[in-house]
Amino acid sequence: MKRLLWLIFFLVLPWLMAGCGKETTTHSASGSASGGKEHQPEVKQEAKKADDLDIKGLTMESIQKEGKMQEVAPGAVQISPERQQLIGVKIGKVEMRPLEKIIRTVGRVDYDERKVHMVSPKIGGWIEDLYVDYIGRFVRQGEPLLTIYSPELVSTQEEYLIALRARKDLMKSPFTEVAASGNSLAESARRRLKLWDISDDQIKALEESGQAKKTLTLYSPFSGFVLEKMAFKGMSLMPGVALFKLADLSTVWLYADIYEYELPFIRVGQQAAIQLSYLQGETFTGKAIYIYPSLDPNTRTAKVRFEFPNPDGKLKPEMYGNVEIKVHLGQRLVVVEGAIIDTGLRQMAIVDKGNGYFEPREVKVGAKVDHYYEILKGLKAGERVVTSANFLIDSESRFKEAVGAPGHAH
Repeated sequence: MKRLLWLIFFLVLPWLMAGCGKETTTHSASGSASGGKEHQPEVKQEAKKADDLDIKGLTMESIQKEGKMQEVAPGAVQISPERQQLIGVKIGKVEMRPLEKIIRTVGRVDYDERKVHMVSPKIGGWIEDLYVDYIGRFVRQGEPLLTIYSPELVSTQEEYLIALRARKDLMKSPFTEVAASGNSLAESARRRLKLWDISDDQIKALEESGQAKKTLTLYSPFSGFVLEKMAFKGMSLMPGVALFKLADLSTVWLYADIYEYELPFIRVGQQAAIQLSYLQGETFTGKAIYIYPSLDPNTRTAKVRFEFPNPDGKLKPEMYGNVEIKVHLGQRLVVVEGAIIDTGLRQMAIVDKGNGYFEPREVKVGAKVDHYYEILKGLKAGERVVTSANFLIDSESRFKEAVGAPGHAH
């Protein structure tokens, strides 16, 4: 009987213990709930006080100094260092540097028009002797070209000799008017000889000999090469007919075609250098003397005339040479050409703002020299810009602006 009672007791004991645990849990939960409701306002007030203390101690300046918050422009994107390395981001610097633009073109050598001369007599007659008898010959100033027989010239010489003899006789007259008339007659005949390009030496020889010469020697008034010869021995001449065309090649002109977008860099007086294919390693230096006012509608180029000294005669007309014009632009603010994104409507650059933030910025560029763009507006010296993979960053920035992403990041 006792064993049966103990057996029943041990079977009922677990059920009793489970029931007591549920009740204790229920009372504990209810007590905690009621106690939480009583202490919740105090917890909230303490948390609010702590937040107020934190906000009072942290100003906008202190947050920015600690790097906890960064002001970024709309469209700016943040790229982690790992992703920057993956897409190949490279950074360059905006800097001041001296710019020198080099314009290269091809030029053609020609005669200096100011040193091309025509030789023609001022009296009519016949060519007796021809001393310069072929094209291309070099003639020095004062060298005889030909002799001309002219009846009119012979009669004028005789008139001059008669006037000289008459002047001697009239100078003996006691009347001053008679003596003066003898002088005027002789000077009039002398002037006619001078107007026919008879030199002072020839007139002096005429005065000393006292005999008129049958022919007149025509001397070269300039030094140069014979470009054209229209004189032949025995031919008859009319006053003013062209007999020789001479060109002085001590200086030559060179014509070069410059594209219209390069014309703003060309100025009168600008230095230029040329090299010829048949004179390797030798450079000739000249300067621009004239810029033509119109463009060729087919090539969109304007001709620029350069003057080159040619003391040795190495530069010959109709030669072609490679022209190089160096334009010194001075110190300019520049970036490498890879930093500029040209959309067709505007130019953009991606500025590195630090901490992985990149900001697209519109810029205004000037001249492009070698691998650099001149910056006129939008960037400052010392700023860092993206020079590689900037198209990818620009695309992501445009996408961010399109979806309306916020402009501040924390």
